[in-house]
Amino acid sequence: MESNGKIVNRYEEKAAKTYSGFMMLALVLLLVVAGIALLVVGVITLVQYAELMGDEDAVSPMGIALLIGGILVMTLGGILCAGFKTINPNEAIVLTLFGKYYGTIKKDGFYWTNIFCGGMNPGAGHNARGKISLKTMTLNNEKQTVNDERGNPIIIGTIVIWRIVDTTKAVFNVQNYQTFLSTQCDSATRNIARMYPYDLFEEDDQNEKTLRGSSQEIAAMMTKDLQERVAIAGLEILEVRITHLSYAPEIAAAMLQRQQAEAVVAARKKIVEGAVGMVEMALDQLSEDQVVALDDERKAAMVSNLLVVLCGSKDAQPVVNSGSIY
Repeated sequence: MESNGKIVNRYEEKAAKTYSGFMMLALVLLLVVAGIALLVVGVITLVQYAELMGDEDAVSPMGIALLIGGILVMTLGGILCAGFKTINPNEAIVLTLFGKYYGTIKKDGFYWTNIFCGGMNPGAGHNARGKISLKTMTLNNEKQTVNDERGNPIIIGTIVIWRIVDTTKAVFNVQNYQTFLSTQCDSATRNIARMYPYDLFEEDDQNEKTLRGSSQEIAAMMTKDLQERVAIAGLEILEVRITHLSYAPEIAAAMLQRQQAEAVVAARKKIVEGAVGMVEMALDQLSEDQVVALDDERKAAMVSNLLVVLCGSKDAQPVVNSGSIY
């Protein structure tokens, strides 16, 4: 049922009317024993009546009544067996009676309830009647290709840890709560992933959140978004975790080259900064110790040579100058 575009639950979860299963089991056994006793007494009555009448074909009305009564009593005991329900820990069963909600049994134990009640579990696939698990479960959402904030295709995979907290919503509000959860998980993943870039580049704001660098925060946002989506199904999302995150194959190679180029540039920048500091230190030391007096032209030559040695990617080849530097 919808109201203003939102699904409204027509039924509030309530406890089903039940009786002690052991008490009813004792009653059923009593009926079976009584039925057998009536059958035995009925057969004895028929035999004695035939002997008394001296006619093997003589039938005692009382014997026939006892036989019929015994059959009916045993049949009643067999019919009552249909009302037995066994609920294990962290299980529940939603009961309907002639198409109407009858109640939910959530407490573990052995019960007897109306024999015409049937259990519903849309999440059980083809077996649409049965118990509903209240245990914490895991949904392994398949990897999917989505676009990040910059439009780059990325591959992302998630797992969802969830459980059922409202059985009536899970049964009556959606066709299949497991399929509904999987679909909404895909939608929530796409919705959050498109709001953030996969990674930051050098020119970006380094405080900006990214899918790769802020995975915990992104997962928390996915948890909140998914919880809002599946609340109508009576599900509680305990946690969403990102299990896989990568660029799509069509751009992975290009992005790897860019990352490598940025790493090389950053490394070279560090090398140059260190080389400039070492050259400055060398010139200051030579000047203070008055080892050699260098004019501007010679200082420039020395700076050039030192930078080549310090910044070069290969080892420098030494050259011995036997003459004067002047």
